[in-house]
Amino acid sequence: MKTSMFPLIAVVVSLAIPAWAAERHMMQSLVPADKLAEARALTSPLPKSPEIVEKGKALYDGKGACFNCHGKDGGGNGPLEAQLNPSPRNFQHHGFWRHRTEGEIFWVIKNGSAGTSMVGFGGQLTDEEIWALIQYARSFAGEHGPGMMGHGEGMGPMMGRDGGMGGMGGR
Repeated sequence: MKTSMFPLIAVVVSLAIPAWAAERHMMQSLVPADKLAEARALTSPLPKSPEIVEKGKALYDGKGACFNCHGKDGGGNGPLEAQLNPSPRNFQHHGFWRHRTEGEIFWVIKNGSAGTSMVGFGGQLTDEEIWALIQYARSFAGEHGPGMMGHGEGMGPMMGRDGGMGGMGGR
């Protein structure tokens, strides 16, 4: 009996294409082009401190309700993740922090991101609270740390399941 390699090749190609597409999207900024320079220029007025991180954690788990989409561990795997397309950002991924400025992250939290389920929280959170959230979310990166966070020009937030590196658990 002759075995065909075609089914195996078809499976490998079908798995490789989504991975390639995800990498292509992970560098795209979700800040509109006409707002990008303004967003990249923003810097946190808050000192880096354990107290600010704790305040950010309380907001992440409470008032901001970030965990619902991004997960308790920041992996983009919250209880609502399966309903979102694209998936929420994975704050654990080193590339998330290396390829954008803190100002870009601030802008997206405050204003939301068109084409995603990320709504703007500028009406619910103060600027200071958003900066505290960013300090806490940065802690999910562990040893990878902030990378180029706040330095250089950034490259835009990474996408999730259907557009990048978010919600990678179990896939």
